[in-house]
Amino acid sequence: MPKKKRRKSKRKLRMTRPKVCRFCEDAIMYIDFKDTDTLNRYTTEQGKILPRRITGTCFDHQKMLGDAIKRARNIAMM
Repeated sequence: MPKKKRRKSKRKLRMTRPKVCRFCEDAIMYIDFKDTDTLNRYTTEQGKILPRRITGTCFDHQKMLGDAIKRARNIAMM
């Protein structure tokens, strides 16, 4: 049986910059649920929370961000 040849993909490789947690850069220890301008950057137009792989936030700040967004939704600030 002859082996099948694999096709090489013709995708161009892009140079992407590494994603860095903005909260760690600014040394923010607590994400306030009353700061709706910051929270709106991390939600879609439908109100869904953006994942870590897109925003680049670290694990700890993503957990705090999710809790803050949920609290803001609960008291109808968002």
